Amino acid sequence: MKRVLRAVAPLCAGLLLFAGAAHAQDVAGEAEASASSAVVPARLSAADQAWVAKIEQALNRSLTFEARIQQIDAEGKRTTGKVWMKRPGQMRLAYDPPSPLLLVANQGKVVFRDSQLDQTTVIPMDRTPLGLLLAPHVSLSDGVTVTAFRHESGLVAVRLVRNASPGDGSLTLVFYETPLALRSWSVLDAQGRETRVTLFDVHPGADIPASMFDLPAQPEE
Repeated sequence: MKRVLRAVAPLCAGLLLFAGAAHAQDVAGEAEASASSAVVPARLSAADQAWVAKIEQALNRSLTFEARIQQIDAEGKRTTGKVWMKRPGQMRLAYDPPSPLLLVANQGKVVFRDSQLDQTTVIPMDRTPLGLLLAPHVSLSDGVTVTAFRHESGLVAVRLVRNASPGDGSLTLVFYETPLALRSWSVLDAQGRETRVTLFDVHPGADIPASMFDLPAQPEE
């Protein structure tokens, strides 16, 4: 499971590393987790707060899209693939060959499949940052804290930490300023490793068949 988490986490963003870190903290014990539990909110000006509100509104307007992705992991390895999203609650990520990895989010679960290892892993969606991005209503204040904000060179970036498990790491969302649209995201995990995913060839409002979000076969409980 650890191998699968480390390989697939980088999309969703790079995102599932939050879940992997949470699992590691559970094993280590509550005392270790609480040692890094302080969340320090960013000092946001009125203009910064207005941008955060605009970002939240933009995320809530984005109901469906499909796009190509480029992922750079902590070791500098480059991977490409395609992502489909339909809010609320559905996402599919397929990496380009020869990668054997597939990730599908649906029915409150994140299921990732490694066909090479013949291994399938399931994590509750609310244990990953996908729970934030795929929620019926995206909120950048409910359950998360904005710990950094940057607006420069035509880009706007916010860094988010989950209040329930701040030691897990952080998620940074980067947007084009005009028009306001998601450009990339990156995850910094509990060990300080960063994975960045950049979107390109984005098609908002795409008509995505429901079958794209069929979950891979899951192991019996």
